[in-house]
Amino acid sequence: MVPKINNSPNSNNPLTEHYPLPARIDTTLTTALTCNPVDPTDKNSNQIAVAVIPARYSSSRLPGKPLLKIAGKPLILWVTERALAAHSVSRAIVATDDARIFDTVTSAGFEAMMTRGDHASGTDRVAEVAGNLDTEIIVNVQGDEPLIESETIDRAVNELAKNAEVLMATTSEPITEAAEVLNPGVVKVVVDGDGYATSFSRNPIPWPNQAVTQHGSIEAALRNEPALLFSFRKHTGLYVYRRDFLLRFAGWPQCESERRESLEQLRAIERGVKIKVVAAAAPSIGVDTMEDLERVRALVERETRIAV
Repeated sequence: MVPKINNSPNSNNPLTEHYPLPARIDTTLTTALTCNPVDPTDKNSNQIAVAVIPARYSSSRLPGKPLLKIAGKPLILWVTERALAAHSVSRAIVATDDARIFDTVTSAGFEAMMTRGDHASGTDRVAEVAGNLDTEIIVNVQGDEPLIESETIDRAVNELAKNAEVLMATTSEPITEAAEVLNPGVVKVVVDGDGYATSFSRNPIPWPNQAVTQHGSIEAALRNEPALLFSFRKHTGLYVYRRDFLLRFAGWPQCESERRESLEQLRAIERGVKIKVVAAAAPSIGVDTMEDLERVRALVERETRIAV
């Protein structure tokens, strides 16, 4: 059982009671958004994981991002609801160092925990919360993924549930536009034949050397050989860990590649940890810029009109 922790913002471990308010929206990046509401009562007993959602107020590209509104509701609440919609998740806790985010989450009836402000990454923030939990599996749902599919979470959790040797899992989805290959905000992943990640990068990987040589640049290669897109996959903002491994991971120093790319998963790759990569159930849109936010707002608004 998970211990009850007091909900005072001045406490080191404030948690509050939550109630699920899930809503599910399936999106694609190039086709129309499809709305499929989730029945919050349709959850089985296989709730073996706790979701922790790291959320910072400070952001160089989009300050105050967790509290920006989508259809009148703060972004962070969209993420929380979608995490709670996953059949494998028993609880969802927002981990933040900002009282404004804490108050927004708890006043809506969800759980939140105040954390230190000096964490190097979201994973380190999640680990601080995990240290107070009694559960085997921890899900790190990125706080800027308001449209993440709950089934995607279940797929990643299932990899750890069915294979005791998997310590960490994540998800990926196809890249459908050349602009995403070139965008450093879109993290690319290369996966081996057994479904484990071999590398992550903000640069285009795997590098299509032959096509680039033939066409003179990667932009020209992608334009002249559209099939090249099938060789790229986008990393989705989700991690699942065994709790004991996560606590060890957080104690490791950052490696050079992690600092250079600002990708904490490279800390695990550098130490030889095998990261299982599963296909996302549906594409999602991570909100990193105002353009991303407006895109999500437009999709949700359109689906709301269709539903009415």
